Amino acid sequence: MIPTITAFERSPDRGRGQARDMRVRWALEEVGQPYDVRLVSFREMKEPAHRALQPFGQIPTYEEGDLTLFESGAIILHIAERHAGLLPDDAKARARAIAWMFAAVSTLEPPIVDREIARYLERDESWYEQRLSSVEDRIRGRLGELSARLGDADWLDGAFSAGDLLMVMVLRRLNGSGLLEEYPSLAAYVSRGEARPAFRRAFDAQLAVFTAASPG
Repeated sequence: MIPTITAFERSPDRGRGQARDMRVRWALEEVGQPYDVRLVSFREMKEPAHRALQPFGQIPTYEEGDLTLFESGAIILHIAERHAGLLPDDAKARARAIAWMFAAVSTLEPPIVDREIARYLERDESWYEQRLSSVEDRIRGRLGELSARLGDADWLDGAFSAGDLLMVMVLRRLNGSGLLEEYPSLAAYVSRGEARPAFRRAFDAQLAVFTAASPG
């Protein structure tokens, strides 16, 4: 059965591949699973029909038969457990890959999202510069720890896994900030992820939605 995911009808990221459906698209492309996409507007995301799938009125959702999932990390874990290619066969290596998935969304992503909130919603506050500096210092702390762990390896724990997929997607949220470039090993790590054919297919698919929705 071909699963269906939801995505923004008009993505606020302007086709840069930052919306969270991109993570799920990439996972499906990595394992060679065809999928359908249902585009939803911001209004539709808050209506009862969509909230029945995603109680917080967000994207993506994942529907496969009578199974409905939300939260991109949970969706990717489901995909990785059902298809070869995103989790190692060895039980211990598999557990470590899942730990890196959680690290990406629970340890690395929160301060990065805090930075985005500060820049877009708190810029006019008198304490904005102090707040931004504090958040960026927290990010640098996490990036330094991740860089030290990665070292000169290509991926976090041997072969590419769902842990790397989520980590690369989280780190891409720093594009344009200059922070990632302070850690050359992490910048190269992200570039390796972006060079994977499955990533390129997923990126092009999401960009096509934005291009089709743009006037002119």
